[in-house]
Amino acid sequence: MSIGAEKILRGQIIEHLNELASASGTVTRDQLWDFDLDGTTHRLIDRSLGIRNPRNMLATLSIMSAPDGPYTDQEVDGSLFAYDYREGTDDGDNAKLRRAYQLELPIILLRKLSPDLYLPICPVYVVDDNRKKRQFLIALDAELLKIDQPMNPTELERKYVRQVTKRRLHQPEFRARVLLAYKSRCAVCRLGHGKLLDAAHIVPDPDDDGAPVVENGLSLCKIHHAAYDTALLGIDPDYRIHISPQLSDSAESPIIEYGFHQLNGGKIAVPSRAADRPDADRLRVRFERFREAC
Repeated sequence: MSIGAEKILRGQIIEHLNELASASGTVTRDQLWDFDLDGTTHRLIDRSLGIRNPRNMLATLSIMSAPDGPYTDQEVDGSLFAYDYREGTDDGDNAKLRRAYQLELPIILLRKLSPDLYLPICPVYVVDDNRKKRQFLIALDAELLKIDQPMNPTELERKYVRQVTKRRLHQPEFRARVLLAYKSRCAVCRLGHGKLLDAAHIVPDPDDDGAPVVENGLSLCKIHHAAYDTALLGIDPDYRIHISPQLSDSAESPIIEYGFHQLNGGKIAVPSRAADRPDADRLRVRFERFREAC
């Protein structure tokens, strides 16, 4: 396969994979193993390895990062992603990933959330090969290919890289974990259409306690997420829903009546796993801001 043809095929695979994952943010191992593209099956994950090197491709197609794995994969300076060499010589798996670096081919980063569930981040690119540390450096955006020294970016480049990483890694992983905990339903109205759901922060991301963790998140449909972020809807530490007096005119729209007023005083749905439920202290902080805005 020529480089041009392979880039086209990879682009098609990545486009279809992102569409497959768009509802919940995740895909299963079976979906990755039997990935269908125009009637042709592609294996996007290896049976036992954390790297997928198809024989019919010039370079690595996907890499997998697991928090409980044997490697020390990690973010570098809150920006790029360091991926350890496979154990052994520089041949084989490492050589094919190095080839992706040399040819600037897009690859897929699979973040393992559970034994059968993965968050695909793609396209990503290999932008450095550190033989001394035995690590590849992975960039989450094609624009980062333009940085001459990824390990020593200028301050302006560093700021941009951090923004990209936050957008491409932290946010989708936060969304995937929150939607998984809430079984892909809005905590307020129980809407179960994944493409209409967001992961809302209880304490906003820039705040000291605004970490992207499930207990600081709520699965909300887009309209209730917008209402929560603009203090038109509040949730107290006892999980009760409060509607702002600013939404007092129910004749204005059926959505105001049925989507807000009839939910006032009710309780949100929470995850069955206690560790995933909204943190009461964070809810209290956010609810005070809601009350001040009313």
